[in-house]
Amino acid sequence: MWQKRVCAVTSPNVLITAASRRVPLVEAFKRALKDLGLRGRVLVTDVNPMSPALHVADGWYQVSMASAPKYTAELLAICDAERVGLLVPTIDDELAPVARATAKFRDIGTRVAVSDQSTNLLCADKYATCSYLRSHGIPAAETFLPHQLPSVRTFPMFIKPRTGRGGVGAFPIRNEQELRFFLDYVSAPVVQEYLDGPEYTIDMLCDFRGRPLSIVPRERVVIRAGVIDRGRTVRDNRLIDLAKSIAHVLPLAGPVNVQCRMVEGWPIVFEINPRFSGGIPLTIAAGADFPRMLLQLATGQEVAPSIGTFTDNLWMTSHETSTFLRPAEIEARRLHLPIVKEEAA
Repeated sequence: MWQKRVCAVTSPNVLITAASRRVPLVEAFKRALKDLGLRGRVLVTDVNPMSPALHVADGWYQVSMASAPKYTAELLAICDAERVGLLVPTIDDELAPVARATAKFRDIGTRVAVSDQSTNLLCADKYATCSYLRSHGIPAAETFLPHQLPSVRTFPMFIKPRTGRGGVGAFPIRNEQELRFFLDYVSAPVVQEYLDGPEYTIDMLCDFRGRPLSIVPRERVVIRAGVIDRGRTVRDNRLIDLAKSIAHVLPLAGPVNVQCRMVEGWPIVFEINPRFSGGIPLTIAAGADFPRMLLQLATGQEVAPSIGTFTDNLWMTSHETSTFLRPAEIEARRLHLPIVKEEAA
């Protein structure tokens, strides 16, 4: 077991999980530490030693898959050994298990940038998300399970897995023939009304009490593999107010991104992801420094809301880059897992 620390969370060390290609996020946390004058390290985890973000961090751990029973225990052991003050989970699969263990992390001095477990379970379920929002008066896509589809249907429609990410298994449906095919092709599908309009992601950061600190809408102009490739920030009160209304009805903490489309002048939600978005570099570049604010929160500082404070109409256009590594360089920052005494947290 880990020894309970009675002190407040003051360590500036950061652990970012499933770092993968999130090089800009790792670099943003390193800059934030430097700008705040904190002598901390940014550590990361991943299942693959060749993931590029591992090689810009101050150290990395190879861990089990997020679905493994011992995954959360491994994170607890790392946080305890490294005196991590802030844990930043980044992928959907780990959010609910890590949220369930927040008290254990807090006992060893680690704050977790994660929303309530109930929120993560709700947002992982695309049908439940939209049903919940609509029941609370928030505009969300009308969403059906296969057995709920109306007998008279209006095309186009949209189909996707009930639980999924990155746009995998998501398809527009133009007629009954395509509907029959994709209902069989897509695993555990939901069918949504087709939202025809510009697509936006709203990046929001909440403090550990659920209060929104920053809200930055972004138009997703070009999307590649489910992630923004080109886009721009948009200061639009309709989008900002939508995010505020979601924070009012959902227990949130840390980073959240809301996906919606503007239809006939009003935004309609189709997904919520309670984690950092793939397009977060644009939000940070626009002046909404979520990593800095999270570090301030984790080290006990007060952070005043700065909603609407960002550079409007700032464009991001992304490109690929490569990191070249010799075998010795791959292992240079590798850290070794402490002995995990529990198989589950």
